[in-house]
Amino acid sequence: MEDYKNASKHIVVLAFPFGTHAAPLLNIIHQLSDACPNTIFSFLSTQQSNNSSFPNKFHKIKPFNVRDGLPEGYIYRGDPNEPVEYFLKATPGNFIEAIGAVVAETGKPIDCLITDAFYAFGGDIADELNIPWVVLWTAAPRTLFVHAETDFIRQLVGINGSQDKSLDFFPDFSGIRVSDLPVGVTCGDLDAPMAAMLYKMGLELSRATAIAANSFEDVDNKVVNMLKLKFNMFLNVGPFNLVSSVSSFTIDDSHCCLDWLSKHKPSSVVYISFGSVATPLPHELEALSEALEESEFPFLWSFKGNPEKQLPPGFLERTRSRGRIVPWAPQQKILQHPSVGVFVSHGGWNSILDSIAGGVPMIFRPFYGDQILNTRTVEVVWGFGLRLEGGTLTKEGTKKALKLILCSEQGKKMREKIGIQRERAYTAVKPKGSSVENFKTLVKLVSDT
Repeated sequence: MEDYKNASKHIVVLAFPFGTHAAPLLNIIHQLSDACPNTIFSFLSTQQSNNSSFPNKFHKIKPFNVRDGLPEGYIYRGDPNEPVEYFLKATPGNFIEAIGAVVAETGKPIDCLITDAFYAFGGDIADELNIPWVVLWTAAPRTLFVHAETDFIRQLVGINGSQDKSLDFFPDFSGIRVSDLPVGVTCGDLDAPMAAMLYKMGLELSRATAIAANSFEDVDNKVVNMLKLKFNMFLNVGPFNLVSSVSSFTIDDSHCCLDWLSKHKPSSVVYISFGSVATPLPHELEALSEALEESEFPFLWSFKGNPEKQLPPGFLERTRSRGRIVPWAPQQKILQHPSVGVFVSHGGWNSILDSIAGGVPMIFRPFYGDQILNTRTVEVVWGFGLRLEGGTLTKEGTKKALKLILCSEQGKKMREKIGIQRERAYTAVKPKGSSVENFKTLVKLVSDT
């Protein structure tokens, strides 16, 4: 533990080990580590999450494992919510145990606590240790605002009330409906583990010393300004895909996607990825395959699963000359390639930021969580994408959406609109840009503890 002896400050980081939460948190910790030379970071997550997040050892960032809460002999049976619920039942006890073990093992008291925003209990831990509590919000500013205003929304629209009611009582929310809100805000099981955690988060985040967000000032300006009024210090320090200090060794193009893209015309290729968790239902995969085959656009599909078994018989052979299906793709680089004309996505925030960085319009098939709200925001507020008719993949609906974006004047306007967002994102991460200046504020806060 020589690194701990030589460090002047010790910061403990609590990660949420599911979805795409741990990676952005580790990303900002890398940036802080580079900016705070005499500081060491203890990164606490489950063993499975740490194994994937730490393929290499990092100087000054040390992983420590926390209990995942799974019963002995647990076998995963395909429900992604089950491990999350077991884990949430183990919190905060598993983190409190691990923090005690880290301090005992390193002999170094904690100077600052950084957590995923989901962990409302971070405020209690920080208060007990009399240290600052900094949180990272990894999703869109609009989603955070909705969770922070849940009680007010419930007062005005009720519980399980009309789904068509507009949220026009907030500035710049007139195009957002109750049905666009994440489950657990006004409908569904409000006491479900995830819903209860997010509700508590909305109540407790005002206690945080600072909230750092994977976004930029001008991405959703009115909402960002409302968040600044609500919280002690709301700092947009992204988008992380443009400021990452570790991106140089995380780009893997072992399936030669970029070479393949280079053989196609500008803005002609359909890129498809539904993220790391969700997979469309079998009949939707069939509909998407048929739409791709009949529309005759070249396509690159990052496919999670076995395409030979899950896609229609003969589809791979019939589309081999203009289609490429790979198990993994370097999404950031793909969306920045001039050949890509549209991104068919689940609507996760990281994917939207990747699309903004590349200036590529989007087609959405949202599944859960914040994806429906993200989809609606992009479609009706920002205007650089559209939701599939009915919210699911059908052959005719997909063909229509692809043709609209790739071949129409409306699609051209969408490309212009996302081009403006792209410009704003790059401006934010330039020297003296808003995200760079906000990050300096975050560094000062962490360094001065």
